[in-house]
Amino acid sequence: MPFDHNDHYHRLLLRQVPRNCGAALEVGCGTGRFARRLAGMGIEVDAVDPSEEVIAEARALSESAGGTRNPRFRQADVTDVELPKEHYDFISCLASIHHMPFDAVAALRDALAPEGVLVILGCYPEKTRLDWAWSLAAVPVNAVARLAVAAADEIRPAASAGTERTKAPVMPPTMSLHEIRRGAAVLLPGCGIRRLLFWRYLLVFRNIS
Repeated sequence: MPFDHNDHYHRLLLRQVPRNCGAALEVGCGTGRFARRLAGMGIEVDAVDPSEEVIAEARALSESAGGTRNPRFRQADVTDVELPKEHYDFISCLASIHHMPFDAVAALRDALAPEGVLVILGCYPEKTRLDWAWSLAAVPVNAVARLAVAAADEIRPAASAGTERTKAPVMPPTMSLHEIRRGAAVLLPGCGIRRLLFWRYLLVFRNIS
C-alpha cells in the first residue's frame, strides 16, 4: 500500500506538541519516521520498539538521512521498561497501543512532565453500526488517496528512494472504541477522544494538575 494511514496523520499529531518541548518518547516507533520528524523540531527523542529488525532499520535510515539530531532508538517493550517519572513533554503512540494491555497508558501518563501531552493514534475494530458507517465512508477516500500517492511515485520515483524495507509487525485491535473510552476515562481523566476517518481514533491527554 503506497498510502500509509499513520503517516497521513503526522501533521495532526505534530500540532499537539507543546511549546518549548524538550524531551519526547515515541512508543512502538517502527522504522522511526515520526520519531525523526520530532527530532527535526529540535526535540530530544527516545524511541522504543520491541522488534529488533525494525529498530536496526530505524537506526540505518536515521544515519543515511543525516541531520544534527537523531532519535535514540532502543529495542524494548515499553511495558517492561521503567520510564522516568515526570520527564517527557510529549509522548506519542502511533497504532501501537493495541499491541499491549491498555492499562500501559498509566505508565505513560506518569512519565509526562507537568503540562506534558500524551497522544495516541489508535486502531479499533468495527463493532457497532456507527463503526461500520465510518469504515464504509473511508473506503472510497482510501482508494483515491492510494491512487494519488501511487501516481505521485510514478512521476517522482526519486521521492520514494531510501524508504523503509522492513515493516513493523502488526496485529488486529480487539478493544472497541466504547471500551477504549471507558478505560481512558479512568486512567487518563480529562482526555479527549475522537474518531478519525481511516480506521483510527485520536486520544489527547494533557497532564494538567
